[in-house]
Amino acid sequence: MSPNQPIAIVEEELVARLRLQDNAAVTQLYDMYSAALFGVILRIVKDNELAEDVLQECFVKIWSSITSYDSTKGKLFTWLINIARNLAIDKIRSRQYRVSSKTQGLEKSQVQYTADVNSFRPEYIGLKELTAKLNPDQKKVIDMMYFDGFTQSEVAEELNIPLGTVKTRARAAIKALGKFLK
Repeated sequence: MSPNQPIAIVEEELVARLRLQDNAAVTQLYDMYSAALFGVILRIVKDNELAEDVLQECFVKIWSSITSYDSTKGKLFTWLINIARNLAIDKIRSRQYRVSSKTQGLEKSQVQYTADVNSFRPEYIGLKELTAKLNPDQKKVIDMMYFDGFTQSEVAEELNIPLGTVKTRARAAIKALGKFLK
């Protein structure tokens, strides 16, 4: 029996209870993952209030779309992180966010919040060490996408390379990371 098996059983039970719309399961899910999800969101939106709003949207989305979670495609945590990350990116791309960020006062400047980003740090769970094993091109793409919140298109623009190259490097990096984790 591997050390990961008990967690998988708890995860399977939790997903099953969520699919049955069990309110206690949502509370358990929140207790288990809210800090990590908040950290991911905060690193992207860089505003505590906004991150709290996105976190709330995230749990609503999880609740309403738990039936689409497929454990054969990945871990629950990965699925949750992707939802949180995508919602945070959607929020900063929204017109409302862009307009409000242009008109914010000094009290809401990003300088104030850079020190507050201490919740979720990928390096605490060893992700930085794993990405260090990637080749430099793959590492740069993964770092920009997952640690800096860039989209694939933004990475392509920033690195001045074709979007297809970014996608190929990201896909290869994810395959390599999967091998490292086994």
